[in-house]
Amino acid sequence: MATISITTPQNIELEYDLASLGERILGRIIDGLVIAGYVGLIIAAFSLGNYWEANGLPIIITFLCLPVVFYDLVSEILLNGQSVGKKAMGIKVISLNGDQASTGQYMIRWLFRLVDFSISGSLVALITVAATEKHQRVGDIIAGTTLVKTKPRTAFTQTLYTPVPQTNYIPTYPEVIHLSDGDIQLVKEVLINVQKSGNTMLALQAMQKIEQTLHIMSQHEPVTFLYAVMSDYNHLASKL
Repeated sequence: MATISITTPQNIELEYDLASLGERILGRIIDGLVIAGYVGLIIAAFSLGNYWEANGLPIIITFLCLPVVFYDLVSEILLNGQSVGKKAMGIKVISLNGDQASTGQYMIRWLFRLVDFSISGSLVALITVAATEKHQRVGDIIAGTTLVKTKPRTAFTQTLYTPVPQTNYIPTYPEVIHLSDGDIQLVKEVLINVQKSGNTMLALQAMQKIEQTLHIMSQHEPVTFLYAVMSDYNHLASKL
């Protein structure tokens, strides 16, 4: 299985499983079905009225053309790098620096769909994804992005965002409430990578970064500390 190693802005090297060509194709097929279903519903709705006349053209453009044209761009921005098809396939767009892709990067990917899909009939995208080391189409190469899997081992993932069940739960590190959602996502990614690779140095690096940021001293070994951070954050965030 192809993987990519990314060094985050926190100088933590994480390894991701790259989305395969087949997963990307199936994701596009699902998105195509979603768009086709939407178009069918809109056409049926317009057919019940008289919107096909010339004075109904602005309405047709607004409700039919624009959502179809901007579907991928808006989906990736609102769904953090995913569309319906990508979410169904368990893949998402990320920046090559490990961060969530920016709006500008999503826009570049969207603009280069003309080259990757529309003009070439998807041939350019198929060739570049299959040929490039990081499984990138032209839009990904220009934007500095790629697609990675979001589905590690199910049982492990489920332990990360499970709300703390005890009503009398006392956080070990209450300072974690000052972390951002991006920080907690990084903790999750580190734990996933440690579980898959067995490289506990990743956990140590993440622990040291959190200690420096929050000015605290860990009472646990690195992996246990990160689990405690997740649990404390989940509990404290649920109280806000």
